[in-house]
Amino acid sequence: MIRLAVVGKDVSKSKSPEMHAFILNKLGFSCAYEKISIPPEKFHERAEELFVYDGFNVTIPYKGEILPYLTKLCGEAATFGAVNTVLSATREGFNTDGYGFMLMLRNAGIDVKGRRVLVLGAGGAGRSCIHTLAEAGAEVYAYGRRFETVQRVHEAFPRFTALSEIPMAPFDLIINCTGIGMHETVGMAPTLRFAGRGELPLDEAFLSRCGGAVDLIYEPAESEFLRLARSLNKFTLNGEAMLFYQAYYADCIYTGTAPDADLARGLYQTYREEI
Repeated sequence: MIRLAVVGKDVSKSKSPEMHAFILNKLGFSCAYEKISIPPEKFHERAEELFVYDGFNVTIPYKGEILPYLTKLCGEAATFGAVNTVLSATREGFNTDGYGFMLMLRNAGIDVKGRRVLVLGAGGAGRSCIHTLAEAGAEVYAYGRRFETVQRVHEAFPRFTALSEIPMAPFDLIINCTGIGMHETVGMAPTLRFAGRGELPLDEAFLSRCGGAVDLIYEPAESEFLRLARSLNKFTLNGEAMLFYQAYYADCIYTGTAPDADLARGLYQTYREEI
């Protein structure tokens, strides 16, 4: 029995337990998987408690906060400076967000090579998306409410354009990597600083110039951002598949199993049919 957990500011509606249980069962393992919600002011006093589990997943807003408690960052975690998967025995941190994100896009038929892509948010998930998109050949632009955060990412990885305000120009794809639209912000769209227009919620005037919309939020299934895009007949995609695929890659780390993208795709199709 593998003991696992997900930790975040509010994971009360997280689908992680059912996804990990499903994946691990299909891989031939059993698990007990818990949800742990911790308010920001309590995280550092409770962080050590997490290591009683065999491993744990980290979500908003602690993908960076967990770093001081780890002995080693592996692979993409070292590149992104953010962790979403921890092996407790060795205190090693990993990041499977980029793998899950790209597999989600690929299986949805989205080829980002040569495309103009706007990423909203430069936190843990945003950094993963920025790096992965640039590596895949996209022309990446990134915006965050705090420009200094985007600048720090740019200093570490300069293969994208850091924006202090959004130009009223067409993008092939907009990707929301912020938490706006979930939990207490359901029904809201990210507020952006537009060139010559000041701060406004992401709106129809801007979305009408763009090709499609991806939101890493999966609860609700259609955020306000995606609803606006769909009303304009744009392609839309929520983050459920990414959550599943990054969970699959995390479970491969927990169990020492070699990942298989085709197997992951088949597992997600079965999950959608059975759950």
